[in-house]
Amino acid sequence: MRPPARLAALLIAFLVAACGDDERTLTVTATAYTSSPGETDDTPNIAAWGDTLAPGMKVIAVSRDLLELGLVQGAEVTIDGLDGRYVVLDKMHPRWNAKIDIYMGENVKKARDWGRREVTIRWEGAED
Repeated sequence: MRPPARLAALLIAFLVAACGDDERTLTVTATAYTSSPGETDDTPNIAAWGDTLAPGMKVIAVSRDLLELGLVQGAEVTIDGLDGRYVVLDKMHPRWNAKIDIYMGENVKKARDWGRREVTIRWEGAED
């Protein structure tokens, strides 16, 4: 294959691969949680999938219905109104739906001040 044809083939392959992924958005209820033993069990820094959490990490827990939308362990999410990207490393009790929990380390005051808010989250995910 000649170089221009090879370049064209690579470009087409890239565009086709990129078409499968789109930014997804969803409005959810967002609360906050900490590694306080009063909020969890006797292993407050261990998330549901076994990941170790530490203050300063940008992590969220997701309600289990969001797993089906591609918000699985390791997925990166932006939250409108907050800086940076958050990583899904925890999952919530099955009773919750359309909800995320934002990890606030050990800062209980910050978590309480956050309260309960409606936020829009964004992530890359394959179209259904």
